[in-house]
Amino acid sequence: MKKTVSIITVNFNQSFVTEQLLASIRATNVYSHIEIVVVDNGSKENSVPEWTVKYPDIKFIRSDINLGFAGGNNLGIKEAKGEYLFFVNNDTEFTPGLIETLVDVMDQNPSVGMVSPKIRYFDQPDTLQYAGFTEMNYYTCRNYCIGQFELDKGQYDKNLGPTGYAHGAAMMLKRESMNKVGVMAENFFLYYEEMDWCDHIKREGYEIWLVPQALIYHKESVSVGKASGLKEYFMNRNRILFIRRNAPFLARIFFYVYFVLVVTPRNILNYLKNKQKGFTTLLLKAIWWNITEKKDSNNLGYPITR
Repeated sequence: MKKTVSIITVNFNQSFVTEQLLASIRATNVYSHIEIVVVDNGSKENSVPEWTVKYPDIKFIRSDINLGFAGGNNLGIKEAKGEYLFFVNNDTEFTPGLIETLVDVMDQNPSVGMVSPKIRYFDQPDTLQYAGFTEMNYYTCRNYCIGQFELDKGQYDKNLGPTGYAHGAAMMLKRESMNKVGVMAENFFLYYEEMDWCDHIKREGYEIWLVPQALIYHKESVSVGKASGLKEYFMNRNRILFIRRNAPFLARIFFYVYFVLVVTPRNILNYLKNKQKGFTTLLLKAIWWNITEKKDSNNLGYPITR
């Protein structure tokens, strides 16, 4: 019997982009056992009443506050019924066979807890964004996105199998693995939460796989922007938080020294060079948050309308 797939996506002030995603799902998907859950994550304009009429077969949820990436998706999980949960950014577009291919891999491999398809850039449709991740170096909190910015000539199409991490823009999860590790940690709010989730899933004995035979397109950085204070704060804060939650003791100690003595002065010099006003303060706030808050704290430490 076919597994039901719950497609979960979060909208934040991008209703037109979200509708483009819904149109692409309808245009390309032939998998019959799906449900679609759309979470509006505190957008300034509430599109849910209009959407409910326009898309009567889709579940819409409205949060009056911005819960972040993890919180928004977790809200969608509460309404999802599927054995498989397919989390996709609202700025993605589907291709034919996407769901069927991912489901087949999950069905045939009991050890697999989560998969991601190959991802290409929407505006550069021959260019890869993701063909897997390397494992994390816990001493520096660095890993690499395999294939990024390369022309897709099929060079990674034989790499079906384990990869370091799934990609948060498109990841399908077995509910049974989620039941063992819980939902995403909401204190990340933005960035690193899917990597934290993957580490927890792997520690339960599951594997994370790349499925290069499945393809999705991604309109990168539609919601946040490529250089913003919001992104800079959470990238720094959550890089430290990820290590606190996942790295072995000696690696944590090394990373703290590395971050203070290497990363911090280097970043400050870059901020000054690029005239990024206020970024140094945000970096210091990101460090201070990790000094003063517990690793499961929900105090975000950033002036966000929630």
